[in-house]
Amino acid sequence: MFNLFKKDKEPKDLNQVLKQFSELKKDFKDIAQKIEEIEQKARPAIQKTAIIRYNPFSNVGSDQSFSIALLDADNNGIVITSLYSREGNRVYSKPVKNGKSEYSLSKEEEKVIEQAKNK
Repeated sequence: MFNLFKKDKEPKDLNQVLKQFSELKKDFKDIAQKIEEIEQKARPAIQKTAIIRYNPFSNVGSDQSFSIALLDADNNGIVITSLYSREGNRVYSKPVKNGKSEYSLSKEEEKVIEQAKNK
């Protein structure tokens, strides 16, 4: 672990200052490397989300249907749609790769993917 706040005494001369500076430089280099590793590991994690509620049917009163997009840093992920009607509820999921899907998308699904991509 890095100890940037060492409880050492104040440096007494230029050599001690340069030594501490050299140690800090190495610590910052190590921290930068660790941050890069974390960023690479986090790329496939869900980072961008958006949700839209809407009413696709005129005989149902309220925005009980929805589409949600869950994307990683490269705009890969999934869009999930729930269509609510008086007869029942249907849930659909479609994979998303580079912000697009190989399956046909509704206008709400396209919109929610665009919203997520722009976050």
